[in-house]
Order: sequence, then structure tokens, then C-alpha cells
Amino acid sequence: MFDDIHVPRGQVAQPTDASLQDAYSTAVMAAVAKAGPAVVHVSVAEEGRPVGAGSGLVLASDGLIMTNSHVVGGQPSVAVSMADGQRAVARVLGDDPHTDIAVLRTDEQLSAPALEFADSRSLQPGQIAIAIGNPLGFDRSVTAGIISATGRSLRAVTGLLIDDVIQTDAALNPGNSGGPLVDSAGRVMGINTAVIRGAQGICFSVASNTALNVLSQILRYGKVRRAAMGLEGAFTLVPRHIARAAGVEQESGVRVMAVTKGGPAAEAEIREGDLIIALDDQPVLGVDDLLRLLTHEKVREEVKVTLLRRGERRERRVFAVERK
Repeated sequence: MFDDIHVPRGQVAQPTDASLQDAYSTAVMAAVAKAGPAVVHVSVAEEGRPVGAGSGLVLASDGLIMTNSHVVGGQPSVAVSMADGQRAVARVLGDDPHTDIAVLRTDEQLSAPALEFADSRSLQPGQIAIAIGNPLGFDRSVTAGIISATGRSLRAVTGLLIDDVIQTDAALNPGNSGGPLVDSAGRVMGINTAVIRGAQGICFSVASNTALNVLSQILRYGKVRRAAMGLEGAFTLVPRHIARAAGVEQESGVRVMAVTKGGPAAEAEIREGDLIIALDDQPVLGVDDLLRLLTHEKVREEVKVTLLRRGERRERRVFAVERK
């Protein structure tokens, strides 16, 4: 790339602005060439009237597609179109508003290739981030920037937190939702989901590992399974004198406000007023932590609940059930 640069003997060649810009452009163009054909336009109609649109990406050429839950809007089927003009009707296989992920299936073989997913645990701030989608109806638009931060949390429309969200400054607009955020190798890092109104350069994507977890559960169960213990709770501060007496370092937990009669928590003798501080030795600082830890892996499994009752530290074994 630097063959045309003359370097005096004994000096090290330094890349010029022009060469760096060209390398950046080449990386972005290569990523778009690989990922672009797999990006689809998703349109939603209700009683024959268009009510929404967004983006999606092909997971398998036999008709499997991923998009955002808020894009499909609760409809049982949507229309999709490929980059080469192919059109198809897709039914919604599974829809998880808690992570804003939906999985679609067409009955047609798709001409688009499936995309490879990156491991979102390995992503780093400053890494190139490329968003491909249909912002404001402009099909297959490309914006590029960097990963601004990883490990963010974003509250879904259901009130639950989506964990491990990627923050990027790659411009996203209405219509980008459901499209991929890819790296310089064209691998999916995340599923574009939201922007902060009035802010510039603050956009979010659901991390690839979260999206793949949702996909695997939808393909297996038709939904995302989560565990429950049969109780209602609220964020509560731990009084300092109680924390010191019980040897607890954390400053908050979940106060049990109600226990379902005959439910798992009741069977384990958890009572109203108990203060939950840990689940399977993982700190519980609030309701969001408790819900996050009650994953599908805990369904029909015994979990250890650490709590404070009248200032005393106690443990209870709860057989978790599937959340309805």
C-alpha cells in the first residue's frame, strides 16, 4: 500500500493521511460487500394498510431472518424484500419484546447468504462499527463509526433491562431498526435497536451473543423461557447497621412485597418483608438483577436465595418454575 512512498535510508515509513483513509474505505467497502446482500427490508401492514417498516438480516438461506420485536409490532406475518429485489412473506416464529428481538421464517429459499456472527464478548471501544439498513425508507443505506462502549443496559418497552448492549456513534434513524451492526470483516456484532432522541452519535444495538441466545430458544421452544420464584419485590436500601451486623457489603437488595400462595418461594418459606441480597451467590442489588439472573437455565432447577430476615442472614433453596 505504501510502495509509492520514498523513504530515505535509515528512516521508517509513516502512513500518510491519504493511505490511512484509503485503508479505512477499503475495510468498510469490503464489509458492506459481504454483509449488504443479507440485509432485508421488513414492511408491516395491518388490514392492508402499511403501519411500519424496518430492517432485518438473513440467518439462513432457507428462509430464517432476524429483526427487532418492535418492528413486527405483534403482527403474525410481515413482508420482506432482499437486496436483489426478491420478495417474500414471512411469518413470525418467535417474538421477545424483553430483548427487542424477533425471528421470522419464509417458505421460500432466499438468494441472500447467511451472515457470520462475532463474539460480542471480544468487542472493544474504538472498533469500527458499520450499520446497514433502511433508514427513513432509504433502502440499504450504510453508516459507519466506532463502538463507543460495550456492556451498556437499555430498558425495553416491557420495563425489563436488556443487558450487554453496544453503544455506537454510527448514525441510526427510524428504519435502521432490526438491521445488523457489523465489524470490518462483515460479521454481525449486534442488532440495531434504538437511538436517544435529541442526542447525536448515541445509538444502541443488542449484542450478538444476546441475539443468538434468543434465536436458539425461539428455535427450540418457540419463545424465550425465563425462570420465576413466585414473588413480588421492590428495590430497598440495606440499613448500614444491619449490613454491618450481617457482614453484608452491598447497599441495596430486593424487599419481598408479596409471595404467591403455593408458589416456589412460599414452599421455600420465603416471607413478605425478607430482603433478598443474592441468587446463587451472585449479588442482587435490585429487581433488575433478580430478573437478569433468573434465566431459562434456572427453569425447573433449584436456586439458592440469600436473604436478610430481621437482620439475620439466611439461605433458602427455591425450585424455580417458568415465568408466565
